[in-house]
Amino acid sequence: MSAEPTRLAPIAVACGAMTDTGLRRRLNEDSYIASAPVFLVADGMGGHQAGEVASATAIDEFALLAGRDCVSVDELRDAFARARARVDALPPGGGASAGTTLTGVAISDVDGEGYWLTINVGDSRTYRLSEGVFEQISVDHSVVQELIDRGELDEAQATRDSRRNVITRAIGAGSDAEADYWLIPAEVGDRILICSDGLSNELTWDRIDGILRDETHPQAAATRLVQEAVQHGGRDNVTVIVVDALNVASGRGAHEAPADTVPAFPDEDDDMDADTRPRAGAPAGGGF
Repeated sequence: MSAEPTRLAPIAVACGAMTDTGLRRRLNEDSYIASAPVFLVADGMGGHQAGEVASATAIDEFALLAGRDCVSVDELRDAFARARARVDALPPGGGASAGTTLTGVAISDVDGEGYWLTINVGDSRTYRLSEGVFEQISVDHSVVQELIDRGELDEAQATRDSRRNVITRAIGAGSDAEADYWLIPAEVGDRILICSDGLSNELTWDRIDGILRDETHPQAAATRLVQEAVQHGGRDNVTVIVVDALNVASGRGAHEAPADTVPAFPDEDDDMDADTRPRAGAPAGGGF
């Protein structure tokens, strides 16, 4: 799914998204929104239906920001507070003890310049490929990450550690911790990757990096990342959003990618609408 560049938004984007239940789960507890100016993935937890309801409930609140030109830090913080309140209010039997991670970016404007406003809570991840450098923007809220930070585990050990799925912050699940936020100046050609841990637990850093560089169109990249994660084991739900910056506002005016570098949308992928969420929101009366 692509969006035509516009002079009104601080960052004009093309995006692609895909989600898959994987090979071992009965339900897909991931939810996402990929509709400018918000691009977010939520990975639910809490067992049968609870996680699915929690992630969809959280995404529903952020979906209220869709259709704007940009989002401020205060608006994103307010949406987070409302999402947490609604997940906490889920009734017993319809999501008790439910919780969800949340990560991704919103398009923001700072003094007329385009910025990626990044949010993260939990261990889903947001990455950026920019000017040839692939980096993780978000920092996992997990037991394993804390052990890495203290020097008790290295990255290789972390991938095998039995505690790698234990998170320390969430929306709901008894957590009242705040999310982390970053404001990152956008550059034309930036490629943002947002994913649940069903991707990062299956594919290596180098493989993810390679696919992002190989696939020109964001939908092709999202599709291939999900497919390879499933083929590699598919032990969890996997959701991917890929967002490309085509045009970025700056104090010196708008910067736009050359026309011959803007990817054409591949016909075989046009059944995926990356501007819609993969499921309806929580049922009426179900909290959020």
